[in-house]
Amino acid sequence: MIDADPDANISDLINKQISFRDTIAGIITELGRKLERKEIPPYLSEKSLVEEEVFRHIIPFNNFDLITLGRSEGEGCYCSINNILKHLMKILAENYKITIIDSPAGLEFFARKISVNVDDLILVTDPSKMSFHTLQRVIEVKDEVSLEFKNIWVLGNRFNGKIKNLFIERFEKNLGNHMKLLGFFSNSDEIQEFNLNNKSLLELPENSFAYKEAIKIYSKIF
Repeated sequence: MIDADPDANISDLINKQISFRDTIAGIITELGRKLERKEIPPYLSEKSLVEEEVFRHIIPFNNFDLITLGRSEGEGCYCSINNILKHLMKILAENYKITIIDSPAGLEFFARKISVNVDDLILVTDPSKMSFHTLQRVIEVKDEVSLEFKNIWVLGNRFNGKIKNLFIERFEKNLGNHMKLLGFFSNSDEIQEFNLNNKSLLELPENSFAYKEAIKIYSKIF
């Protein structure tokens, strides 16, 4: 699992404290300081050093490993870190059967072509006109930068019955030729309670409604 959002949230969902030094941004920052202090031999490749340090800071769990992009320190953009992430994704994907990437919301992630050769793109949307317009813009950007996906799925989050039917009608009319509906999550008090009580979603019981709902939805992909 790669948390590619500078405003990382996966650690919050699984109640895991991740320090800045264990993120890709933190690793790059520390390597930069070591280079300035001439603590790294000049014959060593920066590319190799980054790869080695990232693999050393992968956080293991029972059924998956986690790597977090992190944020830059102080001023500046995330361009250099995103370029490093783009390179690392290829290497990481070669070492795992399944790689899941949580990207930041917005279109920049697609425009910069940070992630390529993706089989299943899942676009999470809420019941709003703005989110629907974002789905349309994703198709436009994808075509403009020549990104290819085997499947583009749309996952509705916090939908009730009436709004869900209205969304399906509009989706099939305007986007049905470009995307597939993966399913809908209803609003879950259980998940909100877990989150606010600092409990990991990995601890959700298998008989909970939210867990069963997720299994049913994601069985279309995995």
